[in-house]
Amino acid sequence: MHSLAIIEDNSTVLNYLAQIIGDAFSDAEISLFNNGEDASKILETKKVEMGLFDIKLPGMSGIECLYRLKGFHPELKCMMLTNFDDAENIFKAIKAGASSYILKNTTPEKIIEAIEDLDHGGSPMSSQIARKVLDAFHQHVNTHNASFHSLSVREQEIIYSLAKGFRYKDIGEKLFISEDTVRTHIRNIYGKLQVNCRSEALRKTGLL
Repeated sequence: MHSLAIIEDNSTVLNYLAQIIGDAFSDAEISLFNNGEDASKILETKKVEMGLFDIKLPGMSGIECLYRLKGFHPELKCMMLTNFDDAENIFKAIKAGASSYILKNTTPEKIIEAIEDLDHGGSPMSSQIARKVLDAFHQHVNTHNASFHSLSVREQEIIYSLAKGFRYKDIGEKLFISEDTVRTHIRNIYGKLQVNCRSEALRKTGLL
């Protein structure tokens, strides 16, 4: 690997990543950006081999930035390096063109291993991300139910969590949203399904 861009708005994290990656790949040119707009504008013409994207950025999200850059450079190898581990962001990133999804709490050694793996054509993911991908795959494969598929990805994730016995508070913590937001999603689910309670919703979606 000869060139890499890091798009990360936290300057401490950005400098940390630049240091560990620079130490591991001393010959690589590393470009640093603290927002998606600058990265998209500059990397449209300045081609790099790999991009590391945070998701939550000021203005344009990392997923949108990745999607735009893949439009200009389809061969760009893309890794999401983020704190978000919810299914909605995971699948948005994969659909946008990410081949790798690593959480920021990963050790420096594992981050470098993931970069090397991605550089050689692999699709490295943090273990908990890989598990969520598999769970979601099995969930969709095993649930041939029109009512279930009428829900959004986030709503499917929430009702699947309900089926597994999670409380509203647990779901909120798991998805990094408030308990009130969970309740709002559940009200919307009940409305879409035309049901009045959890057991009716689970039965109608084939989860009970």
